[in-house]
This record gives sequence, C-alpha cells and structure tokens, in this order.
Amino acid sequence: MIDGVKIKKLKVIPDDRGFLMEMMRSDDEVFEKFGQVYMTGVKKGVAKGWHYHKIQNDHFVCVFGKALVVLYDPRDESPTKGEVQEFILSEPTTEGEHVLLKIPKGVFHGFTAVDCDEARIINIPTEKYNYKE
Repeated sequence: MIDGVKIKKLKVIPDDRGFLMEMMRSDDEVFEKFGQVYMTGVKKGVAKGWHYHKIQNDHFVCVFGKALVVLYDPRDESPTKGEVQEFILSEPTTEGEHVLLKIPKGVFHGFTAVDCDEARIINIPTEKYNYKE
C-alpha cells in the first residue's frame, strides 16, 4: 500500500425502503478535518487525472457506476516512492465491498469509468477549493 493511503470499508444498510450508507464521520480513523464535499463524474473512455494536491488529502467514494482510480507516489520522503496502485471503487449496492479511499497530499491520482458509461465520485477533501490559486 502506498504510504498514507487508507481504506475505510463502508457498510450498506438495506431496508424495505432502500438503503443507507455512511461515508465519513468525525470519529472515523481517516477523518482529519472538513474542507468541503463535491461530486465529480467521468465518462467512459475519458480519464480525469494526473494531478496532486500540495496541502489537502482527498477521500473518494464512488456513488454511481464503477471507477478505476490509479495512484502514483512521487514523494521523495516516502518509503513507497515510485509505487503505482490501482483501486476499483463501485457504487453502493447491498452486495459486494464498498470503500472510502484516502489519497494523501503529494500523491498523483486519476480515474476513469470502467464497465459503465459514467462513474461519479464524492470527494471529501481536507481543504476547501481555493478559487484564487
């Protein structure tokens, strides 16, 4: 596992009305602080990525479709420098495993839709978007 990357298993709680799935709580091990919450989508055949953040950690949860998320660790001080790691994140259903993926600052990341026309990811970064930068 790339240094600083963490996985939180998510639990889908079904009932006769549908389901509920918590993504992040302030008492979670992966929680640091709240910046904002946003949703991003990517269409089949397109990749969003190869970017990194200097001051924020990201927390990805797929809420629609299926996404391939690829990480690359370029950080000189990291024991996993040069490593690449891939994750498949899937929309919540009552079957299968669902996760929140923590991507630490400084780690390049990108994602694309797989086995679907579009994938949508909720991100909970530790910092709010700085429109001036």
